[in-house]
Amino acid sequence: MKPRFLRFAGVKSRARRASTLGLFLTLFASAAHAQQGTPEQRRACTPDVYRLCAGEIPNVRAITACLRRNRSSLSEACRSVFDQAGG
Repeated sequence: MKPRFLRFAGVKSRARRASTLGLFLTLFASAAHAQQGTPEQRRACTPDVYRLCAGEIPNVRAITACLRRNRSSLSEACRSVFDQAGG
């Protein structure tokens, strides 16, 4: 019984992190462009958020600041999202 519970807790935690990340990317794009981010923009930065800023999830402002601090380490795709946003 215990392993099943732990397995469920892990799935729930990953789902929560994924939905939080999706919300962050939507809010990030909204703040940057006053519009909702495109799926391409979200796909571009999701790996960088997990790689560079996972400890900041779910704090949207902290994630944005983290990505800006790590701009030189961003993937080309995510860097172009920031360039388009003027950030």
